[in-house]
Amino acid sequence: MTEPLIVLLGATGVIGSAVAASLAERPVRVRAASRRSGDLRNPEELRKAVDGADAVVCLLADHRTPSLDSGVMAGLLDAKPPVVIYAGTVTQVGVPPRSLLDGTEEDRPATAFERDKHAAERALLLATAEGAVRGVSIRLPTVYGHSAANGRFDSGALTSVLRRAIAGEPLTMWHDGTVRRDLLHVRDAAAAVLAALDHADELAGRHWLAGTGVGTPLGDAFRTVAEIVARRTDTAPVPVVAVPPPRPLSAAELASMVVDPTAFQERTGWAARMSVRTGLEETVAAALP
Repeated sequence: MTEPLIVLLGATGVIGSAVAASLAERPVRVRAASRRSGDLRNPEELRKAVDGADAVVCLLADHRTPSLDSGVMAGLLDAKPPVVIYAGTVTQVGVPPRSLLDGTEEDRPATAFERDKHAAERALLLATAEGAVRGVSIRLPTVYGHSAANGRFDSGALTSVLRRAIAGEPLTMWHDGTVRRDLLHVRDAAAAVLAALDHADELAGRHWLAGTGVGTPLGDAFRTVAEIVARRTDTAPVPVVAVPPPRPLSAAELASMVVDPTAFQERTGWAARMSVRTGLEETVAAALP
């Protein structure tokens, strides 16, 4: 019997590489595709990448490329793979109506990146409703950490803060540090994607939220990074200071956002396992020379 073929779009990213490493231990065939291996915005290149796939996992994320996700999703749906797992973002909700999100909120994406993510998700779920594919969107919160599979770090604020701390530079915040974020380690994010793949039939047709359920004040996260770096380098902790923002901050940037993952957990058994403290310890260790 032929092993199922899983195609990973965005396989060289921090989440994609972790998903690929886990799939390599399963009795499946894995075809890793990324923008380095071909322009996935080109319909012909995309068709080649997903040809014969039993499932496609789409983990693309690029704030710099307009309409990347929605364009790739359109080509992907033309190819009609049986199953599509799509990684969205909890920020698709726009300005959160409350700090604890469970996925029932009305979406009002505010930025171009959020609107692109939302358009791709809507196209996938519409195709699922029409019976063309079985699509699942899993919305992730702030993902941080290091992928041991390819040595890459996330491209978000925590990695930038960590590198500044290692360089001995002050850690600056554009607010008072009480804004809370749900910080999900890359290994937990990859495990959530795999859980969605494993339960695609029962999850198909809607979006699901995966997160820790814990809101970490960003000031606390920054101070934890400073303390860990200081202890590991035998230096004094760099200061964490609030500074005026270089531009007016949006309401979403100043709003706390935490995920209630109960619905996804109940259907898949997945749960985040990495504490923020342990995750930051590992990330700092990987970043130090």
